Amino acid sequence: MRNLKITLQYDGTNYVGWQRQARGTSIQGLLEDALEPIAGTRITVHGAGRTDAGVHALAQVASVSFPGAHDAPVLARALNAVLPTDVRVLSVADVPADFHARFSAVGKTYEYRIVNAPIVSPFLVRYAWHIHHDLDVDAMKRASSHLIGMHDFAGFQGAGSDVASSQRTIQAIDWENGRGHDNPLVIRLRGDGFLRHMVRNIVGTLVEIGGGRWMSDRILDILASRDRSQAGTTAPAHGLFLVRVEYSTD
Repeated sequence: MRNLKITLQYDGTNYVGWQRQARGTSIQGLLEDALEPIAGTRITVHGAGRTDAGVHALAQVASVSFPGAHDAPVLARALNAVLPTDVRVLSVADVPADFHARFSAVGKTYEYRIVNAPIVSPFLVRYAWHIHHDLDVDAMKRASSHLIGMHDFAGFQGAGSDVASSQRTIQAIDWENGRGHDNPLVIRLRGDGFLRHMVRNIVGTLVEIGGGRWMSDRILDILASRDRSQAGTTAPAHGLFLVRVEYSTD
C-alpha cells in the first residue's frame, strides 16, 4: 500500500467545506469519489485542514493510502479528468508511510482579502470581503502586531471547537495595501496552527478597529479575556484562502 500526498487547489464557493457532510458536496467527498474507481475500493482521504464552507485553497494538502500502481503524474491527470473544474489537483507524490497531511503539518499560512472601496470588481466579489466605509489600515496593523508570538487564542476561537489547547503561535502577519475596486487589501497570517474560525474572527476584529469602533490595544483585552464575545464579528468565509501547509520535510 502506497502513501500519497495530494496537493490541490479549489474555489470553495459551491461547497460545504473540506469535510464530507451528510448534506451538500464537500472537497473530501469529491476527491474520495474520484479515487474510488481508480483504486477499485472505497478509501478515506485525510486533509491538512478542514476549511469551512465557502473558504478557498491555493494549496490544500491531503494524504491517502492507495493500493494502485499508477505513476503519480498519471494519477494527477486522471483525477483532474473527473473532478469539477473549480477543483484541481496540482500534484501527487509518494511519501513515507508515516506522513499524515494533518498530523505531520508544522505550520500553515492563510490570507484574507478585503476590497475597501465604494464598489467591488465583479471578478473579485466571490473572493474578497467588500467593505464600503474607509478603514484605518495603520490602526489595523498596530493591532495585529499584538497577535505575534505564542498566545491563548480562546477569545478568537469559533464555537464547536474540540481541541485540547487553544494556545497557538503566530509567527508573522504581513500586509499588502491594496486600494480600489479591483486591488484587495491582503492580510497574510503564518502560524503553527489555527483554531476554528480563528483567522476570520481576527480579521473581523481588525475591521472593527479599522472602522474606529475600538482602539488598537483592544486586541490585548480580547486575548486576556479568553472570551469570544469580546472580539469582533466573524469575517465572511469567501475572503479566506488557505495558502500553504508546511512540513518538516519541505
